[in-house]
Amino acid sequence: MEPKMINLTIDNIPVSVPAGSTVLEAAVSAGIKIPSLCYLKGINEIGACRICVVEVKGARSLMAACVYPVNEGMVVYTNTPKVRHSRKLTMELILSNHRMDCLTCNRNAHCELRQLAADLGIDAIRYANDDLRPQEEASALHLVRDNSKCVLCRRCTAVCRVRQSVGVIGCNERGFRTHVGCAFDRDLAESDCVSCGQCIVACPTGALHEQDSTADVMNALLDPTKHVVVGPAPSVRVTLGECFGMPVGTNVEGKMVTALKRLGFDKVFDVDTGADFTIMEEGTEFLQRLSSGGTLPMITSCSPGWVRFCEQHYPEFIPNLSTCKSPQQMFGALVKSYYAEKAGIDPKDIYCVSIMPCTAKKYEVKREEQRMANGCMPVDAALTTRELAKLITQAGMLFEKLPDSEFDPILGISTGASVIFGATGGVMEAALRTVAAKMMGDDNAPLEFHEVRGIKDIKEATYELPGKTVKVCVASGLANAKIVLDGVKSGEMQYDFIEFMACPGGCVNGGGQPLHSAYVRSFNDLRGMRAAALYNQDAGMEHRRSHQSPVVKEVYETYLGEPGGHKAHELLHCTYVPQKRYRT
Repeated sequence: MEPKMINLTIDNIPVSVPAGSTVLEAAVSAGIKIPSLCYLKGINEIGACRICVVEVKGARSLMAACVYPVNEGMVVYTNTPKVRHSRKLTMELILSNHRMDCLTCNRNAHCELRQLAADLGIDAIRYANDDLRPQEEASALHLVRDNSKCVLCRRCTAVCRVRQSVGVIGCNERGFRTHVGCAFDRDLAESDCVSCGQCIVACPTGALHEQDSTADVMNALLDPTKHVVVGPAPSVRVTLGECFGMPVGTNVEGKMVTALKRLGFDKVFDVDTGADFTIMEEGTEFLQRLSSGGTLPMITSCSPGWVRFCEQHYPEFIPNLSTCKSPQQMFGALVKSYYAEKAGIDPKDIYCVSIMPCTAKKYEVKREEQRMANGCMPVDAALTTRELAKLITQAGMLFEKLPDSEFDPILGISTGASVIFGATGGVMEAALRTVAAKMMGDDNAPLEFHEVRGIKDIKEATYELPGKTVKVCVASGLANAKIVLDGVKSGEMQYDFIEFMACPGGCVNGGGQPLHSAYVRSFNDLRGMRAAALYNQDAGMEHRRSHQSPVVKEVYETYLGEPGGHKAHELLHCTYVPQKRYRT
């Protein structure tokens, strides 16, 4: 059914938009950008900052465009002297309570507040507060919060509550003493935070940023006793270019490899290879559970944010979790076992770095459950996509002019199945490709499973395999995971296999990915464009099933033995345990 259309004029431009649209949304369709600060479409629509005010004919006061609904015949003005004066004064008052060390701020090149001040023509600070000092809270392994730079837009609290259903941060106290924090102003480490980092990419200022590990990595690169190995996650190759002004969804795999080699890494491998091993182990585990009456539904364990959420909020589902380590941890385990043995290097002399879309990976690399039998942790440091961009910039590289290079062999060859891990539904599809092939043969099994693709919050599909009907579910964003888990508990939802990713849209939208303004995030399908680049790469690859990888075949034949076997379990699997809940 066609939606009812509403006709109005904005700055004397006729506009027709669906009923229920806001003035801000209507303005976008007319080619007009109304400035805003607190607005994040579908997440934080509260009209609190008052930057987006407009004049509406007949109204007694200025109206917040982000929450004001359109109606038939409405006349709106977005650029009158009254509107400009109000926005500018409001911004000056916001700046009066913001610590402005812009030159050294981690967000200096990506600060929405700085850009907004420039757009509004603020060229002097009339109400400067020189007494503001840093208010850093850095207890968590993945994140630093500095409330001296917080503008109380509430975008971080909304994404934590609405998208992730975690809600560990909110506004404490009232009036001039209002500030964002955990309940009772506890440290973030003493909360149920799952380390997803969605609050960071939602924040418009430098109030939130990841724990920076670049200095540790540079020290390792300068240490002649260390053999430093690096591997990027699947999604990083289609997001890194955005840090250097390239279009969203540009695949920069070759330039990324060149940059990593020029930074001085001894070996540049690919975490995609680890993802192929994840599918071998996870697919084998699923088939074993399916045939032997094991715990179902089996749930993926690739996303450390999701795993922690399960351990804290739904410990009864821990037996359902796959015992597989994540691709990052499998990659590190193979580097410090198979590769170390092949290269004749003591694993303790290897420093393994991963490039991740995810801040929760910084938490995962510290988990004792991941420690290997040789005493090593699989990965020593996890850098976000943003941190890699920082290292490239500091090294003086013109990224867009770099030639393409290829990953080093041994652990640098992968399949299309591993590439799509970066998108929601990708892990499920990769697993189904191998599971179906194992049951039906490569020539008879389907290669693509379009039903689990796309950015829809919750996707379901049923597949007929020899002797078994398999029902699967894919959900991204922890609020959606909660819906599915509650449905499984009540018996309303019944599945054999479930994929959960903590971040909405999957790793392409992770908390460590490139920063964009709320305007870009609200009115562009970043997740879809990034995911499309991964599927495009997959479509053009020689091998598109994990079990077809020549590396996978060689490592199992010469080192690991059978998938799911004793040595594979020792290296590539782990246990997950209930985590302490901080109930308030």
